[in-house]
Amino acid sequence: MNTPTPTSPRPTTDGALARYPFAAARILLGWLFLWAFLDKTFGLGHATERKNAWIDGGSPTQGFLKFGTKGPLSDFYHSIAGAAFTDWLFMITILALGVSLMAGIGLRVAAVAGGILVVMMWSVVLPPTNNILVDDHLIYLALLLGLALSDAGRTWGLGGWWSGTALVRRAPWLR
Repeated sequence: MNTPTPTSPRPTTDGALARYPFAAARILLGWLFLWAFLDKTFGLGHATERKNAWIDGGSPTQGFLKFGTKGPLSDFYHSIAGAAFTDWLFMITILALGVSLMAGIGLRVAAVAGGILVVMMWSVVLPPTNNILVDDHLIYLALLLGLALSDAGRTWGLGGWWSGTALVRRAPWLR
């Protein structure tokens, strides 16, 4: 005998509403990277004083990599601190991450590049200050991966348009 079951309300975990906090997280994380780029480039006075601005000859990597490192990878980070290739690679990466996340395009590439960057930033200070293993950089890694895999650029971003371009249709990994 088939007994009818009462109809339950549809759960909100089906993703329909989840796209909004993921879009907000994408934009906020993008602003985090974009602000770091702007502050280090122009010395806006938040974390970088004007006299240390990149455009005035300062190094965006010198201070922290030379004086803020500790742990098993200190010698490596000291050796690349302030090098032109380190500065350029770091600044290009945080600019590209900021723009990609804010615009909602290229999130897969951003997740890979940003993932490498934040894991390296995590490894600069081992063990982390407030926890034996986890700090905010690993949270950023998880968020970057989640944003890329959930196609979070379609809400409040250009991800839908970007996915339809001929370039991305030919190379879907650029989504």
